[in-house]
Amino acid sequence: MPAPDLPTQVRPADDAGIAEAARLIRAGQPVAVPTETVYGLAADATSGEAVARIYEAKGRPSFNPLIVHVTGIDQAERIARFDPAARALAQRYWPGPLTLVLPLREEAGIASIVTAGLTTVALRASAHPAMQALIAAAGRPLAAPSANASGRISPTRAAHVLDSLKGRVPLILDGGQTAHGLESTIVAVADGEVRLLRPGPISAEELGAVAAPTPERIVAPGQLASHYAPAKPLRLNVTEAAPDEWLIGFGDIAGDVSLSRSADLVEAAAALFDLLHDADRQPAARIAVAPIPEDGLGAAINDRLRRAAAPRPEKS
Repeated sequence: MPAPDLPTQVRPADDAGIAEAARLIRAGQPVAVPTETVYGLAADATSGEAVARIYEAKGRPSFNPLIVHVTGIDQAERIARFDPAARALAQRYWPGPLTLVLPLREEAGIASIVTAGLTTVALRASAHPAMQALIAAAGRPLAAPSANASGRISPTRAAHVLDSLKGRVPLILDGGQTAHGLESTIVAVADGEVRLLRPGPISAEELGAVAAPTPERIVAPGQLASHYAPAKPLRLNVTEAAPDEWLIGFGDIAGDVSLSRSADLVEAAAALFDLLHDADRQPAARIAVAPIPEDGLGAAINDRLRRAAAPRPEKS
């Protein structure tokens, strides 16, 4: 994790604070903002590099899917496909502490790092006026996990965020103590069935949700399982590709394509999932990836790659 070196402002979540936060969002920076559950670390969900800076600030150990915050169902339906059951839940509980995992529209423009390369997206419309105002002022949906260093307690006050992320983010909007102090309930909705993926302020009983089986891969924030993996075998720390391999390079190792020719870890993190998908479509039988340093975001990139390269259990 990089040493803290950013001047961090704490400003009220008033009109002036929201305007400054929106300016930073449009410039590709993450900012901390209150919601009714916990404080979130928000960035432009359509920019891979902006979202990579969330991970950089948090020191997040792996690229889990992130919640995309929207103003409401109209914006959400431009990002995901809603069936009648999902639409009914959104109409009843939004804005509020409910996150819906739904099929992602290909034309949505959400950066692949947000969904961790999956074909679903987690969406939420927060009831907090600061988050609603920031999305509107920034003019784009915002990816926002909790605003704390990875492994630390989720923040319910601006002071908690400052204690955890001082020097790592440029701005914290202070909206006072959060109302719930517990992360949102997450459900997946498919074929009319509502499956509970993470408990939260809205109970499974109230939602009519059934318990989801332990997944083979992460499909939402707050789950512990393996990530999306390419269909082809993946070999890591490769400096020279075999004849049947498509090499994803980094830095001085050019490869067939490169995560970042300048060895920029933010650029590499932003490109990771897109390049893995592209590699799966190539005629080569296998995929190889050049060595990535473990510093800063490199640890998260390597965690994701190790999961993707891990042997998969045989299906019975």
